[in-house]
Amino acid sequence: MKKKNIILIGFMGVGKGTIARGLVQSSDMFAIDTDDLIESMQNQKIKKIFEEHGEPYFRNLEKKTALWLENSIDNTIISTGGGFYKQENINKIGKVIYLKSSFQGILDRINAAPNAARKLKKRPLLQNLDEATTLFDSRVPDYEKVADIVVDVEKKPLEKIVEEILGQI
Repeated sequence: MKKKNIILIGFMGVGKGTIARGLVQSSDMFAIDTDDLIESMQNQKIKKIFEEHGEPYFRNLEKKTALWLENSIDNTIISTGGGFYKQENINKIGKVIYLKSSFQGILDRINAAPNAARKLKKRPLLQNLDEATTLFDSRVPDYEKVADIVVDVEKKPLEKIVEEILGQI
C-alpha cells in the first residue's frame, strides 16, 4: 500500500521548503526536510558534508534517509534535496510531486527573496551558472520521469501552488 506522504522534488531553489510550509498551513499534515534530517544525523551542514566527505558519502546518507522515510513516515509532506529524486524507493515513500520551473525562474525567485544573498551563498552550485544550468538541464527529464504529478510553480503565488497540489492529490 502506498503511503500518504507527499514528496516534493525539483531543482535547488525552486521553493520546496516554502511550498511544504504552505501545504502544512492548508492541511492536517506535518512537514520534514530530507536535508535537515541528514544535517541532524551528521550534526553537520550539507555544504560541510560535501566538503569533508564528498558527494558519494552524502548520497549514501540520502539512501539511509529514504529507507527510514519508507519504513517510518506516513501522512507527511517531505521536502527533498535537489538530487533526492534518484532514490530507488522514492515512489514507495509517497506521491511524488515535481515542482517545475525554468532555471531563470528559479534564479528570479531566489533573487527576489529578502535574504537572497544568504540563499545564494547556501547553494555553492549556483556560483557557477554554466555548470548549474547544465545540471538543471540534465535533471529535468528525470524529475518528470519519477513524478506522479507535475506542478508548474513559475511566477505563481504560494496560495495558488498549494491549492493546485491539494486539488491534484
